[in-house]
Amino acid sequence: MTQLNTPQGYEDDNLVCNESTSEHFNQVLDRVRHNPARRQLIKGGLGLAAMLAAPGISFASGLSKLPEQSTGAALGFDAAPKSLADWVVVPEGYQIKVIHATGDPIRSTVEPYSNRGVETDDWSQRIGDHHDGMDIFYVGADGRYSPIVTNRAVLVVNHESSADAHFFHANGQTSDGQTGKKFSQFGNWDLGERPGHEVLKEINHHGFSMVELELTPDEAVAGYLVDAPLNRRITPQTVARVTGPANHLTDLQAFMQTAFDPSGQTVRGTLNNCGHGKTPWGTYLGCEENWAAYFNIPAGQRAPEGKQAQSNKRYGLPFTALADDATKGRSQGWYTVTDMADEQYRFSRWNLAATAEKPTADFRNEGNTFGYVVEVDPLDVKSVMAKRMALGRMAHEAAVCSVPMVGQPLAFYMGCDARNEYIYKFVTDAVWDPADVGRGMAAGDKYLTEGTLYVARFSDDGMGQWIELTIDDPRIKGYEAYAFATQADVLVNTRYAADAVGATRMDRPEWGAVNPRNGEVYFTLTNNSSKNRQVGTVNAANPRAYQDEDGNQRNGNPNGHIIRFKELDSRATASGFEWDIFLFGAEDDMPADVNVSQLTQSNAFSAPDGVWFSPTSGILWIQTDDGAMTDETNCMMLAAIPGEVGDGGPVTIHNDFKGEQGSQNTFVGALLGQARLKRFLVGPKGSEITGLTETADGRVLLVNIQHPGEKSKGLTDASALQSHWPAQSDDGQQYGQQYGPGERPRSATIAIWRSDGGVIGI
Repeated sequence: MTQLNTPQGYEDDNLVCNESTSEHFNQVLDRVRHNPARRQLIKGGLGLAAMLAAPGISFASGLSKLPEQSTGAALGFDAAPKSLADWVVVPEGYQIKVIHATGDPIRSTVEPYSNRGVETDDWSQRIGDHHDGMDIFYVGADGRYSPIVTNRAVLVVNHESSADAHFFHANGQTSDGQTGKKFSQFGNWDLGERPGHEVLKEINHHGFSMVELELTPDEAVAGYLVDAPLNRRITPQTVARVTGPANHLTDLQAFMQTAFDPSGQTVRGTLNNCGHGKTPWGTYLGCEENWAAYFNIPAGQRAPEGKQAQSNKRYGLPFTALADDATKGRSQGWYTVTDMADEQYRFSRWNLAATAEKPTADFRNEGNTFGYVVEVDPLDVKSVMAKRMALGRMAHEAAVCSVPMVGQPLAFYMGCDARNEYIYKFVTDAVWDPADVGRGMAAGDKYLTEGTLYVARFSDDGMGQWIELTIDDPRIKGYEAYAFATQADVLVNTRYAADAVGATRMDRPEWGAVNPRNGEVYFTLTNNSSKNRQVGTVNAANPRAYQDEDGNQRNGNPNGHIIRFKELDSRATASGFEWDIFLFGAEDDMPADVNVSQLTQSNAFSAPDGVWFSPTSGILWIQTDDGAMTDETNCMMLAAIPGEVGDGGPVTIHNDFKGEQGSQNTFVGALLGQARLKRFLVGPKGSEITGLTETADGRVLLVNIQHPGEKSKGLTDASALQSHWPAQSDDGQQYGQQYGPGERPRSATIAIWRSDGGVIGI
């Protein structure tokens, strides 16, 4: 693959672009110190034996000495079993229905979806694919957002990847007239011209789908309303405003200049939105994640040079042209279309070559226009979405807000979803005013353009520090790997800035969630590979390096974990925090130093991805995107009753990996046990469970089932499809929960409710 312009460190479906030499945190011995007991761990360079004997703290081998959480609350359902079946499994007493699925029309001007790939429209009036993050927005009598329940609501859903785009076409994808292809943005596109009608479908299924829900008198969700006034699609071709701090806006716009808008004041679209956020004033935050994988530089064309080439490399974008003899290439070849007019550069924009004298006349900067938190008002169809550049550029995964406090700034917590990347927060300059509820994008301009961006450093003593990312920091100003010139440069090349200040490299930060009852912040660390996580590179916040002895043989930290932290004095503006590890993923039969959280058949999980707190029940919902234990169960969703940071204690994990042994001290939350952590749902074959929200009364839970049948072998017959969910075959044979025509699998949003009408989970 070296000739195919694949960045160093690329593996699986996540670009590993962090080649910084910043120290690992088992080497960090003199950071923020607030807790005298924990300070004893590292004072004077103590070895492991001395640590174990240090006054004021003790480490246990395994978790047998850690406290169980209080049994004052327990989950009110029997755990769903592991499952390899091709349907959605939920506990007894619960029911499900599909609300909408890939390709369903939002306007009656397009035909019902055939699920055979024969549609000729451009997909701009259909539900997108790869359903991911989502939220509900209630509409008040004045047409503005209402924080309390009403009889009208809009559901917004992210659409992430085009990895299954072959399902959109009758015979798979086409290149140079050859059909039956299955291209991926991750490195197997057959070089050749693509037909425009296929490419438009593939482009426009990304973005957001906004539909008005059909609510029953008791607030149940019956479905969605075709042709409703607030139905709307945001796609990669939708115009967006470029926003940022006023003092740096001109410099920011210079990074965004293209032939589409030489001023850089506007750009087009949003791409690969995964996790999301919801603002206190009632707007939706889409987070652009694996956006770098759709671009290329054709053979024989000039690649960007200098700092732009450096930036492209750090973000996984092409930084050299394809080799002259290359036969395959990363991306899906959207820039190759010649059989349709290139209106508004809708195809050529995916080519990053420097084809003109100046960047205002080509698209060498187009990669700079993605990687942001994108704000949109779901209740104002005339509003223009905004790229909120003040929150930095990365593979954004969620942007979750602190608990609003009147007269205090807000914090938005974000993960960069790639192995060895970082956790960030943005603190607003503006202080929270409840009068801004319902003010839409005007409120967004107030809170999300001026503020301070930080990156997290996790110390081995269980404390942490927020490091401001500013051009005034000499480590950033004088960074050798990338020559920062302005604060705008810091906001566009945020990963380099985080490298420069020595932030903690994490095991693939994904979704975040804020506990509304105490303000503590949770982040999923989905996994890491053996290349990046070995015995010599563990640290307290990422403490495991091991081998999966059975199943899919993934190594490093294949099962992932969930970290949580508490801001000092519970302030969004705090410069430090206290942390521990809430849960470790593991197979239930793994050794104690791997199955640290003592998971059982009822709650074993791997690769945590989505996390979300129910404001009604207080449950923390955990969703998985797993490839490590899928030999014994499909991906799943679990319910947890959380405690609080510090309710557990210290532990020593003994790592034994590829002949190397070592011990790592860390801090772990109290054991949950089967009463407080249970499997609630298991998805169909090949699916990821991601994205969830609920009605205001907590009685209907909405969950997304993404890419069922991901590993299908082809489209030729039913046996080539890994999954048929939620479809029904021509002969009436039902595959899983029946919905819609055809046999091909489809991503979908489902509603789940209790048969007795009670609150979900309790």
